[in-house]
Amino acid sequence: MDAREASARYANSVSEGIEFVDCELTVPLMEGQPRRREVLRHGRHVKTIDVHAHCSIPEAVALLNRRVERPGLLLSGVQDRLNAMDEQGIDMEALSINPFWYGADRDVAAEVIRIQNEKLAEISASYPDRFVAFTTVALQHPDLAIEQLETGIKRYGLRGVSAGCIVGELELADPKFHPFWAKVEEMGALVFIHPQGTPALESRLKGSGVLENVIGNPLDTTIALSHLIFEGTLDRFPGLKICAAHGGGYLPSYAARSDAGIVTFPERFTVSLKKRPTEYLRQLYFDSLIFTPEMLRHLIAEAGASQIMLGTDYPFPWTQTSVDHILATPELTDDEREAILGGTAATLLGIEVGVLS
Repeated sequence: MDAREASARYANSVSEGIEFVDCELTVPLMEGQPRRREVLRHGRHVKTIDVHAHCSIPEAVALLNRRVERPGLLLSGVQDRLNAMDEQGIDMEALSINPFWYGADRDVAAEVIRIQNEKLAEISASYPDRFVAFTTVALQHPDLAIEQLETGIKRYGLRGVSAGCIVGELELADPKFHPFWAKVEEMGALVFIHPQGTPALESRLKGSGVLENVIGNPLDTTIALSHLIFEGTLDRFPGLKICAAHGGGYLPSYAARSDAGIVTFPERFTVSLKKRPTEYLRQLYFDSLIFTPEMLRHLIAEAGASQIMLGTDYPFPWTQTSVDHILATPELTDDEREAILGGTAATLLGIEVGVLS
């Protein structure tokens, strides 16, 4: 039995009515084109929205003499991307670009962001039922980032903002970024933060196992979120809506140690928090890109099902069964599954939940 059959059998046997099915396209299938899969609940389509989908704009990359890391990142191959989405049962992607421009000077950074945001707006407008996008900003220049945030959302119709976990050597919790976070909170924009590895540990992560990614990326997210908590940023801006990639890294798995740390080393906690560190998990959002039902169950136990959204990390093939993963995680109600699959993302990103087109 393959993953598709297993998830369908699970859904049909224990859920209130959610199932994963293949459906006919409105146009004839071309040779090699996958059949579009969709999630149904009592015969009604459940829109699935992937909040963790990468892309790259070659014109912007070229400005900093970089290369596109992976062909699948290119939006010129949009049909291949749509085919992959159809095969996996993904109705919409929220496109984001990992920051490579945080070291650029102001003028170059401004041009990189302009090119990227215009292209993201163009692809979203060309396929409005399949793509929305997070605006990109040059966080190393916070005043410029504020302008880019407003332009991206108000002029281009982008739906939130993406950010790395660190800007140069500055944590996201650094006071330099307070004006930016104030504007994000004011606008009610969802922030998608993605790791960039941990260069400071480069010497220890060398060797077999691509440890700079497998360990380094979730560690980067863990550090960023911990600073946002312990430096009081989440208290200062309680309306911030932050979604952390890869299930929030290691933080949700070991967050209770943060609570215990306050008791064990009270003199080392120099910022007074309004609540226990673990309680901040319930005001953060996380994608579902963790690899077993037990890991997802635990994340939900720590943060709440309302804080989890579907994520695939496309085009990187960490998993191609993200929808099945959510359907097959036990102890979830169908209302919770529907929210994780797309309902929460639709609310946060302002996406209409209509019929499948």
